[in-house]
Amino acid sequence: MRPVVLVTGSAQRLGRAIALHLAAQGWDIAVHYRGSADAAATTAQEARALGARAETFGADLADEAACSALLPAVVEHFGHVDAVVNNASLFEYDQVADFSYAAMDRHWRANTAPAIVLARALHAAGGGVVVNLLDQKLWNPNPDYLSYTLSKAALDAATTLLAQALAPSTRVCGVAPGVTLLSGPMDAAEFERAHKLTPLQRSSTPEDIARAVLFLLQSPAITGTTLLVDGGQHLQAQPRDVLFLAKKD
Repeated sequence: MRPVVLVTGSAQRLGRAIALHLAAQGWDIAVHYRGSADAAATTAQEARALGARAETFGADLADEAACSALLPAVVEHFGHVDAVVNNASLFEYDQVADFSYAAMDRHWRANTAPAIVLARALHAAGGGVVVNLLDQKLWNPNPDYLSYTLSKAALDAATTLLAQALAPSTRVCGVAPGVTLLSGPMDAAEFERAHKLTPLQRSSTPEDIARAVLFLLQSPAITGTTLLVDGGQHLQAQPRDVLFLAKKD
């Protein structure tokens, strides 16, 4: 029987790459989306072409009731769930000068709380593996994207706490990407420069992250720890987010 994984935010971008890599490696895929129904359907179709069973599931994870209902819906459809990859994320710019409760609340509801709710639901359904997508910024801090960074720091702490609370039937791990896809106001040239601002002169690709997720799913002795997949970016202190460092004056 093929294992089943729920990948949040897997209609497009990094979540899509993770979902399709896992589909090619023998996993059936629950494709979660919030508003990108057509893109989610395309991801599911491509996963089926790789031999997987795949279905789409729409939910606004910032809504506690919708988030709580998601994993039971996946179990009802597939009969079981073996893993959750918490990939869906909000990434909005703020800094200390314009920080607000509202910004913090939006990021907490998108990036932190859903991972806890879904891990708890997986544990209640019999256990399995949770992989949380973090960010190398936590090991190389700067004050840009303040609310986002704080929400990911909370998720990092939750990864440890959940690993303690849900053992032995549920493992909880993290993957921390570096510069992986063009995002925010960065243009293609800036992305190429940012991607090379690492000791290895290359940061992570979607394929790198997908392979790391699969490794953790297949590693029964690993819990409560995070793989940094960033070309070594976390090893060099940076005063600002790499988006700004990559801009030409």
